[in-house]
Amino acid sequence: MEELGLYINSLVYGIEYQDMEFDLNYRNFLLEKAETEEGLFKLYNEACRIDSKSMEFISPNDKKRICRVLEIYKETGKTKTELEILSRKNGPKYDFVKFAMNMDREKLYESINKRVDIMIESGLVEEVKNIYSKYNEYPTAMQAIGYKEVVEFLENKLTYEEMLEKIKQESRRYAKRQLTWFRKNNDYVWLDSTNRITK
Repeated sequence: MEELGLYINSLVYGIEYQDMEFDLNYRNFLLEKAETEEGLFKLYNEACRIDSKSMEFISPNDKKRICRVLEIYKETGKTKTELEILSRKNGPKYDFVKFAMNMDREKLYESINKRVDIMIESGLVEEVKNIYSKYNEYPTAMQAIGYKEVVEFLENKLTYEEMLEKIKQESRRYAKRQLTWFRKNNDYVWLDSTNRITK
C-alpha cells in the first residue's frame, strides 16, 4: 500500500535502502504459516511486537508486508523502522513541497473500475496466460493485483465475472489503503482534483 510513498520519501529525503539477501527457507516458512488465518494472526502479532511503528501502516491481512518486516529483522537484527531512520542520516538533498491529489471517492472508484475494464480489453488475460505457461513457480510480479486474480481464473477457481469483480474490488481496496497511508503523513499539501488548472 505504501510503495509510492516510500519512493517519494527515497527521493526527497535521500533515503538509501541497503541491499539484503534473504533466507529463502525462512521466507517459505513464513509464507506457509501465513496461509492459515491463525498462522497469519500470529505472524502479525509478532511483527507488531518487533516493529510497532511500521505495523501502523500494514493491514493484518497483508501477508507480503508482514513477512517482510519479520525477514528484515531476522536478517539485520534491526527493525524496518530503525533502518529507515539510519538511511535518513544524510538528510534531504532538496528544498521541497509534497502535494497529494484528493478525489471524490465515488469518482475515484468509477475511474478504477474503468481502468480495470481497459486492462482486460487490452489483453491482460492473454498476457498472464503466456507467463503462466512458462513458469513452474510464479514470479513475484504475478502476486500483483490483476495478475493473481487472472491466475485464479485460469485455474478455474473463479469465473470470468468473479475475476473481473475481484480485480476491481482489490484495486479499490488498494487505493483506499494508499489514501490512508498518505493521510497519516501530515507533510502533504492536499489539492482538490476538481479544481485543476487547464490551459
